[in-house]
Amino acid sequence: MTIPSNHVTPGFEAVAAAFFATIPDGCRAGAALSVWKDGVPVVSLSAGTADGSNRLFTSETLIPVASVTKGLASLVIGRLVELGRMPSYDTEIGEFWPEFAAHGKGRLSIGDVLAHRSGLSAPREALPKAVYLDSIATADVLAAQEPLWTPGEGHQYHNITHGALTAKLALLATGQSLGSLFAEEMAGPLSADAWIGLPEVYDERVASIVPEPSPPAPATSDPNSYWLERAVNLGSGVGFPALVESSEGRRAELPGVNGFASADAVAKIYSAAVVPTEGVRLLSDAGVDELRKPRSKGMPVFGGPPPYQAFGAGVMIASHWDPYLTEYSFGHDGALGQVAFADPYFKIGFAYVTNQAGDWERGKSVTEALRRALT
Repeated sequence: MTIPSNHVTPGFEAVAAAFFATIPDGCRAGAALSVWKDGVPVVSLSAGTADGSNRLFTSETLIPVASVTKGLASLVIGRLVELGRMPSYDTEIGEFWPEFAAHGKGRLSIGDVLAHRSGLSAPREALPKAVYLDSIATADVLAAQEPLWTPGEGHQYHNITHGALTAKLALLATGQSLGSLFAEEMAGPLSADAWIGLPEVYDERVASIVPEPSPPAPATSDPNSYWLERAVNLGSGVGFPALVESSEGRRAELPGVNGFASADAVAKIYSAAVVPTEGVRLLSDAGVDELRKPRSKGMPVFGGPPPYQAFGAGVMIASHWDPYLTEYSFGHDGALGQVAFADPYFKIGFAYVTNQAGDWERGKSVTEALRRALT
C-alpha cells in the first residue's frame, strides 16, 4: 500500500494539530507521525528538517528509534513463542540456555529475563567496544556473570543488555540473528522500512540528530549511579547518539538500541500485531495478551523518582510513566522522544518519531489528542 504524505482522515484533525504543535517555528529538526486504525493508515504526517538545514523530514526519512527497538524485538520473540519455535515465557531459562544458570540465575523464567528482572542491567567488568557491538558476545558475558541483585526480586531497566539477551534467545531458538528474523517475519511481509542493523545503502535516508540544549547533569554521590551509567554504555565508552551516527554502530545488530525505521513502518508493524494489516497478522489475541501481561512495575532496584515504567515480556505497558492510549496498550518509548505502541482495544498502531532530542511529552501530547478523537 502506498501511504499518501501528510494524509489526515476526517475526524483526526485534532491529532494533526497536536503533531504540528510539537515542531515550533524555527525548529532545526523534524518529526513524523503515523497512525493506523483497523489495519489502514488514518494519519501520516511529517514536518521540519532531517539535517538541520535543507533536507526535508518526510515520510521516507529514517530515524534511529533507540529503545523503540526493544518493543520490535519483543514482538519477534512473541511471534516465535506463538509459532512454537521458542519455549513459552514461563519456561525456566536454565532449561533453554544452560550457561545462563550460573550464579543462581537458572530458575528465572524467559518472561522474567525479558521483563528486566535478571539482575544483568550492566556488566560487572567494562566491555571493550568490539564486544559491545556484538550482541551475542555480550550475552555470553552476561550469562556467566553474577547478577547485580537477586534474580527475580525486583526489576531494573536493561538499557543495552536487554537487546543482547533477546538476541541470544532468538539465536538459540532458531539459529538466526534477531535482525534477520525481524526482516523475515515482520518488516519483509509488511514491506516496512525498518531494520535492526541498517544496510549501508540506506544511510542517506537517516536523519541527523539535533542535540537537546541543556546544562550538564550535576554530579551525584548516589552509589547506584555507577550501575546506571554502566547500563548505558557497558563501560565501553560508546554512547548514544554517537553509536547510531557511526558506520559500525549502524551495521551492528543491537536489538535494544539501534533500530532504524520510518514512522509509517513502526506504526504498520504495531498495527499488524493487533489487527490484520495488508494481509498480515503477527500475533493472535492470545499472543498479544501473553506479551503484554504485567511482569514488572513500580520502583526499580536502583531507585529513582516516579513516575515508573511497567513491562510485559519486553514491551512497555500502560503505566504512570506513559499511559499510552488505554490500559490494553503496549509498545516502547525511545531516546530522543520516540513513542510507539499498539492498542488492541481500538485496533491502533502508533508511532511518533523525531530527530530533536528531548522528552517524551511531545509524543504523549499527540497520544492524548488521539484518545480524545477516538472517544
